[in-house]
Amino acid sequence: MNIEQARFNMIEQQIRPWDVLDTDVLKLLGEVKREGFVAPEHRDLAFADLEIPIGGGEAMWQPKVEARVVQELGIRPTDTVYEVGTGSGYLAALLARRAKHVTSAEIDPALGEGARAALQAEGVGNVTLLIGDSARAPLGEQSYDVIVLTGSTPVLPQAFTDRLNPGGRLFAVTGDAPVMKATLVRQGARGELQTVTLFETMLRPLQHALQPERFRF
Repeated sequence: MNIEQARFNMIEQQIRPWDVLDTDVLKLLGEVKREGFVAPEHRDLAFADLEIPIGGGEAMWQPKVEARVVQELGIRPTDTVYEVGTGSGYLAALLARRAKHVTSAEIDPALGEGARAALQAEGVGNVTLLIGDSARAPLGEQSYDVIVLTGSTPVLPQAFTDRLNPGGRLFAVTGDAPVMKATLVRQGARGELQTVTLFETMLRPLQHALQPERFRF
């Protein structure tokens, strides 16, 4: 496989048609080596328009979803980012290239160590990787400019929006299969929240995700 041709085709045939037109984001996708975050047995699928298994029942997002999310978050060089679900580490690498610092939490120790090695190999030094369950709230007490949930959650816990800085943005996929929607939440200067639906999609749920209250009769 011609790696660079495959990368070019991914950008031109999958990502641009999905309304990802930010030249900085497109350049980023050409620079961060996606194939370095894929297991050797799946290396030939690194640029395919599908979810790639990474172990532990988890998978990488489709490239177009990764690109669209990075574009919609509008990450600035001064931003601090919190990621729920490190997975392969590829999305953390994309976020880290645009942000001041990324804190990423992974519940699966094996995935976490694999992501740590891949990030080091890619030369990404501004990611702090935490091992722990962050499905219902960020670990620690810090607030962030950007929060990204990489697995779906039936209900978005308020603990996440409570930890956004003024002007902060949060990406989450909410709902239950087969009806899920990708949403972007923005916090205004006075703490007001604005939620926009970006697209419909399906994502594996976060382990221990918050469930809606059920009425009992």
